[in-house]
Amino acid sequence: MNKTPFTLTPEYRDYVWGGAKLRPEIVPTAEAWIVFAGNRVSSGIYAGRVLSDLAQEFGAELLGTRAVELTGKRFPLLVKILDAAQWLSLQVHPNDEQAKRLEGAEFFGKTEAWHVLENNPNAKLIAGMKPNITAAALADAIRNGTIIDLVESVEVKAGDTLFINPGTIHALGDGLLIYEVQQTSDLTYRVYDWGRPQTETRKLHIDKALAVSDPNALAAVVSAPQMDDGEAKILTQCEYFKLETIAVEEKSATLDTGGESFHALTVIEGQSQIRVEDEAFILNKFETILIPAICGAYHIEPLKRSRLLKASV
Repeated sequence: MNKTPFTLTPEYRDYVWGGAKLRPEIVPTAEAWIVFAGNRVSSGIYAGRVLSDLAQEFGAELLGTRAVELTGKRFPLLVKILDAAQWLSLQVHPNDEQAKRLEGAEFFGKTEAWHVLENNPNAKLIAGMKPNITAAALADAIRNGTIIDLVESVEVKAGDTLFINPGTIHALGDGLLIYEVQQTSDLTYRVYDWGRPQTETRKLHIDKALAVSDPNALAAVVSAPQMDDGEAKILTQCEYFKLETIAVEEKSATLDTGGESFHALTVIEGQSQIRVEDEAFILNKFETILIPAICGAYHIEPLKRSRLLKASV
C-alpha cells in the first residue's frame, strides 16, 4: 500500500434532532460520519475507492496489526460528529456478546466515547441512572415510559470527554456538538423518545433495551487536560479504540503509527499541516485525514494555533 495519507468524503444523516452546524444548507443534519467503512476516499491515488474495500485489499498495511487482531480486515471504528439541536432519544447499546445473540454472529457491540466540541450554556446530557436504582425498577420504568425520572443528568462543556460502556442508558441534550468514536457498529436500542411518534425507521426497542440495560452503568465526565505545545495526551482508551488530543501552537508534534494502527486525525480548532516525508496536507477545522498504519512517522505542524483529535485502535 502507498504510505500517503488520504481524506474521506463524509456521509450525513438527517435525523429529526439535527441542527444547522454540519450542513447549513440542509437542515436538519444530525450526523456526519467522517471515518467509517463506507466512506469514499476523496484524495490521492485511491480517490473514489471505498474504505472497506481498501481494508480488505491491504489489511494490516492500512489498518495496523492491532486492528487486524481485533476485527480482521473489517474496518474497526466509526467516527462521527453529531449536532444536537434537540434532545436525542434515550438509548442503550449492547456489548459484543449481546450483539451476536440479539442480532447475529456478524455483529459487533457498541462501546463508544464522546468528546464535547461546542456547547450552549447549561447544555446537559444523560449518562446513566441515579444511584441505587434496582434492575427491577429500571425494567418497570423502561416498560411504562417513566425512565426519565430515574436518569442521571449532567452539565458538560467543550473539552469534556465521556466513555460510555455498553448497557449505559444515555442521551445527548440540545445545544451540543459532539465528536463520537465507537466500535464499527451502529446498534442502538431506543428506550424513550420524548413523545415523538414512532415510525417505521424510528421505533422504540423495549425488549432489546431490557436485555442489555445495566442500572449500575455510569459515564463519568473527564475535563480537558492541561496541554503543552506539541504534546499529545490520551483522553480515553479501551480494548477497541484510543482517543487522544494533540495541541500545536508554535511547536510541531511528531507521531508514529508503528504499524500498529491507522491514525484518524480531525482538526477541532485552528488549521494544521500534516507532513509525511516530502508530502504535506493542510487540514482546516473539522476536516479529517487518515494515516495508514504503514506510514510510520509523521509530523503535525501548526498553520494556526490548533487542536486535533486522533482516533486509533
